[in-house]
Amino acid sequence: MAFGDRVRTARQAAGLTQDQLAEQAGLDRVQISEIERGRRDARLSTLLRIESALGTQLIWA
Repeated sequence: MAFGDRVRTARQAAGLTQDQLAEQAGLDRVQISEIERGRRDARLSTLLRIESALGTQLIWA
């Protein structure tokens, strides 16, 4: 499973919209969308912020 797919699956399991995840992670919704679609490579710090907002591990899973 691609990383973007893991982000989308975890976000949906948490019951969050892209807007809500972006707000909780301190990011822009477009960033979340592009990461989920595999159109953007995110920096490690961005990925860690997404993990923190979701309360789950995505990178090392």
